[in-house]
Amino acid sequence: MGILSGNPKEEPMHFGEINSVWQFSMAAKGSVSCYQAYLNHAGDKDLKKILDDLIDQAKLEIKECDTLLTDNGIPPAPALPERPSVKLEEIPPGARFTDPEIAAKLAADTSIGLVACSQAMGQAIREDIGALFAKYHLTKAALGTRILELNKEKGWLVPPPLQLKRSESE
Repeated sequence: MGILSGNPKEEPMHFGEINSVWQFSMAAKGSVSCYQAYLNHAGDKDLKKILDDLIDQAKLEIKECDTLLTDNGIPPAPALPERPSVKLEEIPPGARFTDPEIAAKLAADTSIGLVACSQAMGQAIREDIGALFAKYHLTKAALGTRILELNKEKGWLVPPPLQLKRSESE
């Protein structure tokens, strides 16, 4: 039997796995805080539904990552305080994030999350950790598709320059 060939949950985590899980948990905690604030600013009901789903996913990631860390004797990052609810009308217009701004930030965050999941999967030698991040990757891909569809449907998508016609020299 080779090294680390037993039950993955009984194998030690290597430093890369520890760092990935810890950072992912910390990022999820930041996302919950930020997305709760965005909920106060959002006016579109479809955008609010995606924000709720992103918050629920981030809370699941926090729970699972923090449990993994704790089970391996590593203290997780501290939790951030819950944000209070505020009525949209109470936020001055100049201080308010607009729905297109929020949706663009959600798209960027989801894209960054996909890269983080891929990196964690690639460096994992414990199958359970690789599988955990594969699960998160799949969920983020599905949420990213919903965000893209929302941005297109609402007219909020700002595409990069599009190549509509090839030059004659090619």
